[in-house]
Amino acid sequence: MQQGTDDQAILDRLSIRRMTRDEVAFIIDLAAEEGWNPGIHDGRCFYATDPNGFFVGELDGELVGSISAVAYNDSFGFIGLYIVKPEFRGKGMGTRLWDVGRAYLTDHSIELDGVVAQQPYYNRHGFRIEYQNLRYEGVGGGIMPEGVVEISEVPYKELLVYDAGIFPAAIPQFLKCWIEQPESVALAVVKDSRVAGYGVIRKCRTGHKIGPLFADNEHIAENLFAALKSHVPGESIFLDTPEVNPKAVALAERHHMHVMFQTVRMYSREEPHISRTRIFGVSTFELGLMLK
Repeated sequence: MQQGTDDQAILDRLSIRRMTRDEVAFIIDLAAEEGWNPGIHDGRCFYATDPNGFFVGELDGELVGSISAVAYNDSFGFIGLYIVKPEFRGKGMGTRLWDVGRAYLTDHSIELDGVVAQQPYYNRHGFRIEYQNLRYEGVGGGIMPEGVVEISEVPYKELLVYDAGIFPAAIPQFLKCWIEQPESVALAVVKDSRVAGYGVIRKCRTGHKIGPLFADNEHIAENLFAALKSHVPGESIFLDTPEVNPKAVALAERHHMHVMFQTVRMYSREEPHISRTRIFGVSTFELGLMLK
C-alpha cells in the first residue's frame, strides 16, 4: 500500500508538456542510452516533421521521459521515442505519457515500431502486429558503381512524387531535412527521366546507417546500397529492413550482414497502403522505438 501511495505522490508532481526544440537532444540521448544508436543529426529532422507532437515528462525540474506523436496528416500518425528513464520506470509515468500521445492522435490511424518485449503492452492498447523489421550490421567499403547520382541532381518535386508512391502521407519537411543533413550522403538512380530509387547514409553514434533505401527493383537497390557503403570504408554500417520484403533480406545477407536487433511494426487500425516491395531499408526506427 505504501508503494502505491508513494507512486501517486510522485505522479502528482509530474507535469507533461510539449517539448521545445532545444529539448530534442534529451530524447535522442535517451534513445542512445537504450542502445538504439540514433543518427547524430536525427533530432532536428524528427522535430521539423511536427513540432506540436513531441512531449516530455518533467518531475521537480528534471526531464524524466518522452513520447513523440507525430501527425503526418489529418488521418495518419506515428507514435515513437516513448522512453522513461530507468530509475523512474514502474511508477505510472509511462502511462501518463502514453495517454497524452494517444490523445494528440485521437482521430488518426497510428503506426509504431516497438521493441519486441513491449508487444503485449501495445496489444492491450488496440495495436496489432503486421510484420517485423530487422536491423542488419555489416562493414562499409567497396567501389562506387556507375549509374548513381548525387540526390541534388534530382528535382525535389520528382523526389516527393517518388516518396508519395511508397509512404502513405506527404512529409516534405522531414524529407528535405533528411537528405540535406550534415555528415550524410544522399544518392539516387534515375531511369527514363524519372526517379527509380534513392538512399541516404548518415553518421550515427556508432558507425553509419543506410536509410531510407527505396528502389523499384533489387538491381537498383543493390547499386544504391553499394554506392552508399562505398563512402564509409572499414566502418560499421546498419540497414533496417522489413522482414516481409525477402529481396531486402537477401540483399543484406548477400553482403554478409548479420541481424543484431529487431522491432515489430504495429497499427491501431488497418495498415495503410505501403509499397513494401520498394522498401529495402526504412528511414529510421528511432522515430518509432518505444521503451516505457
